[in-house]
Formats: sequence, C-alpha cells, structure tokens
Amino acid sequence: MTRLIILIIFLFFSLQASASYILIPMDTEGQKEHLKAYGMTYWTLERQVKVKWLLNYRGGSFLLPDVEDIRRECQIRGVSFEILSDSKTQEILELIASPSQNMEAVSLEKAPKIAVYSPLGNQPWDDAVTMVLAYAEIPYETIYDEQVMGDELLLYDWLHLHHEDFTGQYGKFYRAYRSAPWYIEEKRKSEELAIKMGYTKVSEAKRDVALKVRDYVVGGGFMFAMCSATDSFDIALAAEGIDICEPMFDGDPSDSGYQNKIDYKKTFAFKDFNLERSPMVYEFSSIDMTRKRSIPKETDYFSLMDYSAKWDPIPCMLVQNHTSLVKGFMGQTTSYERDEIKSNVLVMGENKTNGEARYIHGIKGKGFFTFYGGHDPEDYQHRVGDAKTELALHPQSPGYRLILNNVLFPAAKKKKQKT
Repeated sequence: MTRLIILIIFLFFSLQASASYILIPMDTEGQKEHLKAYGMTYWTLERQVKVKWLLNYRGGSFLLPDVEDIRRECQIRGVSFEILSDSKTQEILELIASPSQNMEAVSLEKAPKIAVYSPLGNQPWDDAVTMVLAYAEIPYETIYDEQVMGDELLLYDWLHLHHEDFTGQYGKFYRAYRSAPWYIEEKRKSEELAIKMGYTKVSEAKRDVALKVRDYVVGGGFMFAMCSATDSFDIALAAEGIDICEPMFDGDPSDSGYQNKIDYKKTFAFKDFNLERSPMVYEFSSIDMTRKRSIPKETDYFSLMDYSAKWDPIPCMLVQNHTSLVKGFMGQTTSYERDEIKSNVLVMGENKTNGEARYIHGIKGKGFFTFYGGHDPEDYQHRVGDAKTELALHPQSPGYRLILNNVLFPAAKKKKQKT
C-alpha cells in the first residue's frame, strides 16, 4: 500500500512537471521559418484551438497547447518550437503580465476568412501578399469586381487589395507600355468587364468598387493594401463624381479644373495631395515619394515604431518583428509623403532620413486599414516581367512578417486602443 501511494505521488508530480505548452519563438535565433510560423498558427486556429500571441516576447512568439498533432505539423512545416512545462509557461506569462514589462499576451480566437481582390488568372507571385500566403500555407479566396459589387465582401474577415489602379488609368503604364500586347489585352478585358457590369467606363466601375470596399471597412472589415492599391484607392474616393481620366483612358476629356474639386474628407489616409495630370508620367499624385527619393539601395531601411503592448495592442501587433529595422523596397507607390497623411493615421514604419512613411494604419468607422508602400519586400526594384521571388530563400524576412501580422490581426480578441 505504501509503495502504491509513493507511486501515485511520483506520477502526480511527474505529470505536473510534464510539458503542456508549445512555444513557437519568433526571435532571430529561435526561429528558422518565421513566415511558416504564421501559417502554423493559422492552422491551429482553424481547428478551433486558441493561441496566445506574446507581444514583444522573443520577437512576438506564439503559445499553443501541447498537442501531438501540433508538434507533428510543426515538424512537417519546418517550424522551430520549444516544449514548455506548466511552471515555465506560468513564469513566462507572469513576466509578460508585469507592469514593468512592455509585453502582452493577446488571445487569438478564430482563423479569419481571407479574400484577395485580384483579377482572375494572376499567378500568386504577381503580388507579395498572395505569394506569402501560399508560402505560409494560409488559405485564401480570390474575388474581383463582380463579387465585390455583389456584396460578397460580407463573407470575409480580411481583405487584401492587389496592386490595382482604382482610378481607371490602367496603372499609368501608358507611356512605356501602351503598345505592349499585355497592356492592350488588359485594357480590353477591363473594358469588357465594366460593360458586363453595366458601366460605360472602367473608371466608373472602379470607383463603385472602391466605394463598396469603403463600406466594408466602415462596417467593421479589415483591409490591407500595398503599392499602387493604397494611393489609387484614396484618390478614387476623393474623386467620386469627378472625371480625372484623360481621353486615352476613358474616351473623353477630364473635367476642367478637377484638382480643385477633390474632396479629401472622403479619403482613408491622405490629404492635400496634387494629382498627376499627365498620362506620360508613371505616377498618380504627390502622395508617393518614389521620384523624390535619393537613398542608396545599401542604406535603404525603415524603422518600426515602438508601441505599448498593454495600452496599444493593435499597432503593437502590426509591428511585431525580430528586428526594428526593415530593408526598404520600391514599387509604383514606394512610400508616402508625411505632410499628406491625415493626423489620425498612425505611421508605424518610416525612413526618417528621407522624411517618408512606409507603413501606416488607421481606423475607419468600425473597421481598420493598413497601407504598406512598395511591391515586394525581398525584390528591391521589381519590374514588369521580373522573375518571382523564392520565399524559401527568405524564410526570416522582416518585410514579409509585417504582411502576416496583418493577416492574424482579425483573429485577436480586441481591446480598446488608447492613442
């Protein structure tokens, strides 16, 4: 009987000391597959298992229950993980909860349903977001103009705007590519789709799509956009009811003095910008800093802002990384003029030497938006026809981590932002 009691006590303490949590570290040394770690977290949420996002703890690590299936899936995906005992887990959570630590444990509760606004037929490597979603094995669905106008956005928790031109000027590629077969074909397809939807102009169709996206965000949606989708979206909102397109784009002249008719109150992020009138200039407006930049590639970095994890968990989630300095990269819209960003919009990443914002975030109605300048975080100056980026060569990319922070953001149990 005495031996049985001793055995029971031994087993009890053994179980207490046994592993019960999995930590997916996100610091430089602890994780070899940062991007796939987000996919692993999403996979766990899909199975109705909650995850804790440990803001500012070892690069924004993830804490998961210790389940054999999760261990196995981490191993399959090559994601680094550590097994923690109950006591070690409690020690970490107490450290994070301490008022002296700029850390917070945020509960991730549900895998967000993801939509990518993109023309059918585009390959995943045409866009950084679809490329990293594919690499991280995070599922998404592709929608375009007809689905947006049919109110299908309501089916999704998170929306990414592909590198789109919402002004109806076909990306301002006119000067360099107006005779290129791909440009002619894309223009033809856009016009056919607009007519099918009941519009006489592509610009009018794109305007109404932008308005539907606006309503989605105002109603509580999460919208993320990169490169030209960011400024062209705001321009389309500000130019509602105004013809800003020259004849080669829509068949008739633009409105006289249209610059003075722009309504900045309608935009999400930008104000006081001047539109680029010439169709021969590869630029939409003064918002973009691409032509104003004189930064050598070797020193082109931007810094991430530091936020209070306990008081401002939303921006803190969006800047989680294993470094505060991120390599710069170009795009049609590379970065944003600081003086043309509204005062209620957070600048979460900036290049101070050039006075430019790279990564911004704001609230619109009940929803949220994030704009990220540039085309591909691991392809400095991506050009039409360039080979795709192989993310297997960049599994620890800080620039791509910012995209995936936004993907997981809707999964978080929200706390009221203080700033």
